[in-house]
Amino acid sequence: MAVDRDHVLRSAADLLTRKATATMDEVARAAGISRATLHRQFAGRDALVRALEAHGIAACGAALDAARTEEGTAADAVRRLVAAIEPHAGLLAFLYTENQLFEGEEQNAGWTELDERVAALFRRGQESGEFRLDLTPAWLTEALYGLLASGAWAVSEGRLARNDLTHMIVELLLGGALRRETS
Repeated sequence: MAVDRDHVLRSAADLLTRKATATMDEVARAAGISRATLHRQFAGRDALVRALEAHGIAACGAALDAARTEEGTAADAVRRLVAAIEPHAGLLAFLYTENQLFEGEEQNAGWTELDERVAALFRRGQESGEFRLDLTPAWLTEALYGLLASGAWAVSEGRLARNDLTHMIVELLLGGALRRETS
């Protein structure tokens, strides 16, 4: 029987996002496979986490491509990006908090490329006058990642409906929480 690697990775990300200390046995159970099958796919936790990292980079890159971030207004491009990346928010939440991925010189170059692409979108919005200049593109990029991760956790805990996630992220990121007077 062939193992659906994508299913295993998504199951692992969902579990590890909720329980970072989950064992390989627990990951196997969550994926509906045996521990032996999991170990044939991934030699250990480090191999699993690295596979999750590669999967996450590919998913985020595909979302950036699908969002066509160079087209239209920067605000519309952010909306498209959040909608495209939202299905991968749980995976991103796990990777965002997995510190071993970000230590020293071993950081995957894929993260740097993704950061640069997202920051370029925010920079474009600043240059066009859509976005505030007092918030750096790097900070806006981190804020986006943080909102996606927090949103994924809120959905997994039942505090937020999945259908509301994209709207809430976009509105908070682009509009902020400050109430503005209406004319």
